[in-house]
Amino acid sequence: MTTPSYGFSTRAIHAGQEPDPTTGAVVPPIHQVSTYKQDGVGGLRGGYEYSRSANPTRTALEECVAALEAGERGYAFASGLAGEDTVLRALLAPGAHVVVPSDAYGGTYRLFAKVLEPWQARHDVAAVADVDSVRAAIRPETRVVWVETPTNPLLGIADIEAIAEVTHAADALLVVDNTFASPYLQSPIALGADVVVHSTTKYAGGHSDVVGGAVVVAPGATTREGESVAERIGFHQNAMGGVAGPFDSWLVLRGLKTLAVRMERHCDNAETVVDLLTAHPGVTSVLYPGLPEHVNHDVAARQMRRFGGMVSFRVRGGEDVAAKVCGATEIWTLGESLGGVESLIEHPARMTHASVAGTQLEVPGDLVRLSVGIEDVTDLVADLRQALDRLT
Repeated sequence: MTTPSYGFSTRAIHAGQEPDPTTGAVVPPIHQVSTYKQDGVGGLRGGYEYSRSANPTRTALEECVAALEAGERGYAFASGLAGEDTVLRALLAPGAHVVVPSDAYGGTYRLFAKVLEPWQARHDVAAVADVDSVRAAIRPETRVVWVETPTNPLLGIADIEAIAEVTHAADALLVVDNTFASPYLQSPIALGADVVVHSTTKYAGGHSDVVGGAVVVAPGATTREGESVAERIGFHQNAMGGVAGPFDSWLVLRGLKTLAVRMERHCDNAETVVDLLTAHPGVTSVLYPGLPEHVNHDVAARQMRRFGGMVSFRVRGGEDVAAKVCGATEIWTLGESLGGVESLIEHPARMTHASVAGTQLEVPGDLVRLSVGIEDVTDLVADLRQALDRLT
């Protein structure tokens, strides 16, 4: 089931997940298997020979994420970074150039700076909220423009449609990290993206019990040389081997079934938390695309269904106060990652973004990042208020 006319939740529950033909089980089984019996040499049943190359449970997940992102092909990986690395190895070569966000997840930037640079794949940084900044960073050898939107952790918004036009005019490919928005809130391929990447650890899985990644390729996407992007990524997925295991694939599939209802609750709760933060005297600024004063609020309103469950804010008193606030809550759990049902609080400068200290991507020391969960919002607000009241 990939027909776009079906609603989002219908696709999330059914795409790639037909009842088992033998038993009628409505949930795909976990095919915990490494190899498959062949009917004669090369006689594969359903195309399965070895689970690095393909596994029925992973196939179900890949078909589901492709349907949710309206893509040609989906690929599931052992982590978001494994998927990102596979995309970049498939689309780049030594001497190629990439435009990367000035505000990006620290692990993604580490991949560009510490893994791809020694491979002679160069990058320049651009403010993705500013289309002119992206245009100015593109060179003749640029093969990929990489954006996050919303960005991590400053919640910047990129105009996907406008950046796609600039990218394609330069005969390059646009890759969009859609992790913060999830497929429910934003559809980058419909706006012109060539490739979408996710950490399925986050909202897709949604329960902080799995690590995974996904890549979806737009229909008909080709490289500058005319090669199929889907085929190149599929080849590299198998050749590099960083695939999602069957149990991890099953967990993400389970999470996707409730993605729509969870995202609505995440957004509801985030909006109430933002109301507290904007009114609190200890908070100097709130970073949330849903606020009218956000620099690209109009873009977010146009390309997102709602504004998401991620909120960042800066506190009066500087870095030490911000770090103390992160450790002073009871319901909000001090921890990295995001997108789970439980609310998380963290200090990016010392945690998720410590690897970009001293670079163009360094984040403010007084910044706190929230992943707003789906608990009772009155409890979340009271817990955050007591920490701010005591420490700011």
